[in-house]
Amino acid sequence: MSKEQTICYRLEDHVAILSLNQPDRRNPLSYEMCWSLIEHVNKAAADDDVHVILLTGEGKTFCAGGDIKEFASYQQKRASEVHEEGEATTELFKTLSSLRKPLIGAINGHALGGGLGMVAVCHYTIASSQAKFGTTEIKLGLFPLIILPAVMDAIGTKKTLEISFTGEVFSAEKALRIGLVNQVVEPDSVVPESVRFAKELAQASPLALKIGLDCYVKTRDMEWNKKLDYANTLRVISFLSDDLKEGASAFLEKREPKWLGR
Repeated sequence: MSKEQTICYRLEDHVAILSLNQPDRRNPLSYEMCWSLIEHVNKAAADDDVHVILLTGEGKTFCAGGDIKEFASYQQKRASEVHEEGEATTELFKTLSSLRKPLIGAINGHALGGGLGMVAVCHYTIASSQAKFGTTEIKLGLFPLIILPAVMDAIGTKKTLEISFTGEVFSAEKALRIGLVNQVVEPDSVVPESVRFAKELAQASPLALKIGLDCYVKTRDMEWNKKLDYANTLRVISFLSDDLKEGASAFLEKREPKWLGR
């Protein structure tokens, strides 16, 4: 299957919509899928016409996680090969977690293992009421190592360890309750509501979104005072930006702003 078939990509009103497109295999995070997704996310990140990125899955599953067929073949491979193939998932989560454009998750179905990790790394997520979530790797003799940082950021250490230890498959309602998703809607509304939210967000200043996410990404591992100092530096950039000048003028003139992104 070609990269174009593995990921569907379209652009609507400054929103890049990416769909995992192997529904017959439950959209697994295979080696091929990971690199294809990285390529398309980087394409969206580099496109000035894209203000927001939306991620969803074709079919009834968002993402079933790692490709178990690939797992089963690892003992027949050299350690260097296994390491190289594992880098695909590692690089995917590095790419997603360092985005300076909002990443919206439209979780149309089950999100397991690495699929749950992608839910966690999204900045805002809307899930189907019929979706199920879980880090089920423990049942295969694995621990969800690569997604741990993203899941801990989203729901905290205790809950992350709980779902990792038990391998529990849980409901969208629990995902909402523990902070893994932001909204739960009826299945037919997931993508339309997510696209609506993304398009509304895309009307905001792209510079403000970029600066805000840069602050979020860069300060995650800083100590408190350094966080404030870095945030203050970014605030100066914001105060001197053309977008703030335009936003203030539009507010005073009671009109919609025309963002310049600088």
